[in-house]
Amino acid sequence: MSFGRSRLFLVSTALSAAMLVSVAPAASAAEPTVLTLTAPGGYAGEDTTLAIALTQADGAPVPAAQVVVERRVGDAWAVVGAVTTDDAGSATLEQTLSRAAADNLWRASYAGDATYAPSADEAGASLRRRNATVRLTGPVRVVDERSALLRVRWTTGSGQPVRGTLRLERRIAGQGWKRAGTLLTRADGRASVRMSPRMDSRWRVRAPRLDWVHGDLSRVHVLDNVPPRAPVVLPAGAPEPRVQVPVPRRAVGEGANLVVSPIPDGVWDEMTGVTWHRGCPVGRSGLRLVRVNYWAYDGYRRRGEVVTAAGASDQIGGALAEMYDRGFPIRSMYRVDRFGWSRRLHGGDDYASMAAGNTSAFNCRWVVNRPGVRSPHSYGRSLDVNTWENPYRSATGLVPNSWWQGRSHPLVAWRSRSHPVVRIMRSHGLHWTYGRGDTQHFDARRHGRVVGYRGCVDVYCH
Repeated sequence: MSFGRSRLFLVSTALSAAMLVSVAPAASAAEPTVLTLTAPGGYAGEDTTLAIALTQADGAPVPAAQVVVERRVGDAWAVVGAVTTDDAGSATLEQTLSRAAADNLWRASYAGDATYAPSADEAGASLRRRNATVRLTGPVRVVDERSALLRVRWTTGSGQPVRGTLRLERRIAGQGWKRAGTLLTRADGRASVRMSPRMDSRWRVRAPRLDWVHGDLSRVHVLDNVPPRAPVVLPAGAPEPRVQVPVPRRAVGEGANLVVSPIPDGVWDEMTGVTWHRGCPVGRSGLRLVRVNYWAYDGYRRRGEVVTAAGASDQIGGALAEMYDRGFPIRSMYRVDRFGWSRRLHGGDDYASMAAGNTSAFNCRWVVNRPGVRSPHSYGRSLDVNTWENPYRSATGLVPNSWWQGRSHPLVAWRSRSHPVVRIMRSHGLHWTYGRGDTQHFDARRHGRVVGYRGCVDVYCH
């Protein structure tokens, strides 16, 4: 074949091929689809029916198509089922609603085929909240310094347990409600907490609103704190102290917990200019702070303190500790400087201290109703106990009251040397120096005599 004929053949072949291509039918594109997923809402724990509809763009159903359904769990998707559409292009899948709203989200996916294009849809089911009840139960009284177990149960109205975090709140007299802690209920909806309130208190539990339950506030639970011992019963008609003191602090540690120490800086600052001042016969280095637990008249254990001479601290501290051990109550035990300065006494206000029924020791002052005469208390070796029930016969009359002078009490008032408290004092070297003339007063003698002004040996020098 010549070159010219060959060229003509190639051109003819190319034209024929082009004609064949132009007349071949074009391949059809996949039909677009629309996948619709519906997730009806309801209560947690109940089943919901997911509805799936797969159609063409014009609404015609896509039957016999497999649709994969996934559920959101945390931050990931997990397959929960695969369904096949019916002749109407529909399918359903049962699912249980979770208590967490974020876990009630589903995704349906159709992968497509040669005829139909893929499609997908997401839907979330809204939760309806159930009513919930939180209950707080426990004892209605607890002995002071012991604990009480409070129990909580959190359930729905139908009795389903609720697991979650609750807020425990407490209220005491004179204060509003305050947060006392948090409680985590278990899978059974229960929790418990052990409390040592140390005072009368009111308790309640606040349950928050969750995705699937409403919040709630428990009824108030009353928990009374009761003393470990019976309160002191005084005779009918016994007068109340004229001076009221703050409720003493509660006891510290076990038993009497006697602690004797040098005078701390803060205590010395408070004493200076009140119970100690220039001209006093004993200085800071010769004094000691005695702290001890005692049984108060209300039956509770309290913590008190007195200042004594260093050489008498063991005697006075030991006597007070034995009073605790044997259950003899003390009305209050504050240092006398708490009552302020008295110009009449040129020292701490012992009039106010006695009128409060206060037990005290060191107080650099004059004798009550004897101006210019130094009291034995100025040396820190004298102790006054339960002053309201045990009067002192001063130069001008009975102090702080006359009602108690002719009366005694087996626990708190003594009128003879055979009374157990007088005997306790004597066993620790504290003498009931003036007997019925100054029933509250005891002296830690040194070398058999009262240390102090010599004119106070044969007269009542309180």
